[in-house]
Amino acid sequence: MRLKRAVSVWAVVVSSLGLFATGASAFRHPSPRGRCHIRMYVVPRHISAGEQVTIFGRLVCRGRASAAGQEVRLFHHLRGVPGFTFVQSTTTDTGGFYQFQNADTPVQTSRLFHVRSHGAESANRIVRVAPQVTLSGPPEGTQILTGAPNRVTFTGMVSPANVGARVILQRQNALTGSEWRRIDLGRVQANGEFSITHAFIVPGDASLRVLVRSQGRDVPGESNVLSYEISQAQNSALTIEASANPIFFGQSVVIDGILAGATSQPVTLLARTATQPVFTPVAQATTDTAGRYSFPAQAPINSTFYKVQGAGKTSAVLFEGVKNVLAAQVSATSIQEGQTLSFTGSVAPSHPGHVVYLERRNASGTAFHVVQIGTLTAQSTFSITYQVYGTGSQVFRIYVPGGPENEGAASQLFTVQVTPAPAGTLTPEAPGNSTQPPEGSESGGEKSSSEGGGFEGRDERPHGLGRH
Repeated sequence: MRLKRAVSVWAVVVSSLGLFATGASAFRHPSPRGRCHIRMYVVPRHISAGEQVTIFGRLVCRGRASAAGQEVRLFHHLRGVPGFTFVQSTTTDTGGFYQFQNADTPVQTSRLFHVRSHGAESANRIVRVAPQVTLSGPPEGTQILTGAPNRVTFTGMVSPANVGARVILQRQNALTGSEWRRIDLGRVQANGEFSITHAFIVPGDASLRVLVRSQGRDVPGESNVLSYEISQAQNSALTIEASANPIFFGQSVVIDGILAGATSQPVTLLARTATQPVFTPVAQATTDTAGRYSFPAQAPINSTFYKVQGAGKTSAVLFEGVKNVLAAQVSATSIQEGQTLSFTGSVAPSHPGHVVYLERRNASGTAFHVVQIGTLTAQSTFSITYQVYGTGSQVFRIYVPGGPENEGAASQLFTVQVTPAPAGTLTPEAPGNSTQPPEGSESGGEKSSSEGGGFEGRDERPHGLGRH
């Protein structure tokens, strides 16, 4: 029997991810003579490294066999370790129900579980674990300029460290916030750190994240998102600057600058958005005796590209980011484990069909990761429901990823106290309870990070600005 179990364990490995096949949980072993059988559920099925897992179920017996007060033993199987290993035990209640709260702590890697009790063995269940990934860079709102002299370094941490794993720097480039494209690459170092230095080529909004592929050890993990405004390097003969960048929807901005050596010269402000094919004039001004100019305040609805023309000269392209205005609320701040929270709100300006992320703070408390995805309605409102597992204090927020039209925005933090629930009241996780963002595309013009990301122009062009 033990030999057969060892063979079956190794048969469940999935070659593409190095994880476990769903077929491993396709059968249960009843006790001798079929007197008892035991069911087991693992929730949630997908977690970030270090988060809690609850394991629960019921022992059912017939005839004289009793399901009450029976020991239930939990076992796990880890990739690269032969067979199943005993983890911990608990006892069934009077109805045969049992649970392991915060089971197998800490859960840092994907694994299989099963339980045994009173001669019965459950089916195998898998928990898929993504690494904790944090991304750091210049403070959000920093004006980043194009070109090799203005390279920017992004750093971060991956936990657990997976030396050599690919770290893919991605830029969001769909109007609905749902498409990520690679712009550079890095690798996880021995201490779990990574560093990617990148030169931006195309002006526009830059909502950035990294995706870590863990060499088959775990499922891919995505980082928090950082937002920047990318503008062209200045033309010293005709400069262009903004009084604030970015601004929130509903605010205004003053565009000014200097036309070198020009007195009382007319200058024209031209603008376009990501969805407009050409620049068009939007304002006129005249330089003073020092060549300075200032246009009337502009109140763009969407993020806008600006440039100035005068005296036969053209300025660099300035990208003015306009951030979404997000309103959000939660249905409760204290619930029992297994119950459902509802997050509702609205986004302005209107973006029907745009994605909305429900994010939970990582176990380390350093960043957030996506646990559920919703979509804005025709009225630019959203409603996201999420079945919460794990106990204690959990911190959530709503995040609307940016894109060419408007920059992303995060809500206030929602701290929810999750209390334990009796084993008999717990229910399996709903099939669609945890949806994850797309991993994004890796196709097209790739070069290694050591080559400076020269493929970026192709990857970023969907942001709506060609080479100017």
